[in-house]
Amino acid sequence: MTVPEAPLEDDGHGRRPATRGWFLVNLAEARARSNEAAGTWTDLEPPEEFEDYGIGVHVLQPGQPNGMYHEEDNQEDFLVLFGECIAIVEEQEHRLGPWDFVHCPRGTRHIFVGAGDGPCAILMVGARRPGATIEYPVSDAAARHGASVQRTTTSAREAYADRPPHTDARFTWPPG
Repeated sequence: MTVPEAPLEDDGHGRRPATRGWFLVNLAEARARSNEAAGTWTDLEPPEEFEDYGIGVHVLQPGQPNGMYHEEDNQEDFLVLFGECIAIVEEQEHRLGPWDFVHCPRGTRHIFVGAGDGPCAILMVGARRPGATIEYPVSDAAARHGASVQRTTTSAREAYADRPPHTDARFTWPPG
């Protein structure tokens, strides 16, 4: 079987594949999404997403959580590439730096918050399974960093109702 090369499109905010297939893109040229509350992350997937897993690099400034404290019915893995962050895992805070790796089996409650004096870049990889669920539980540890819901929910729309909308951006590497 020969897998076709996916053409890259540039919408003025960076490059990403227009269709499924193999491709090569430098992160310094990649399309990204940005949110003043949650940092900037690469948008490397074609419009119909990757089938088996999601992958990207997320850049957080000190104090920025990458989302809301949550647990997924999928495995996720995280590798700090640059800078410092705090991983809140099962209500415990862990300070991380370059090359620290976090493995979260299905159902592990977690979130990451930028720390230190500058930006932090984290490689994030997560499995995708049909019918997988996500829950946003109330967390005292995450609340100290602005990363907890006030009421447990399974609705992303509800969990992020108070967050500003995402915007398209160009990824910047190295961060900062």
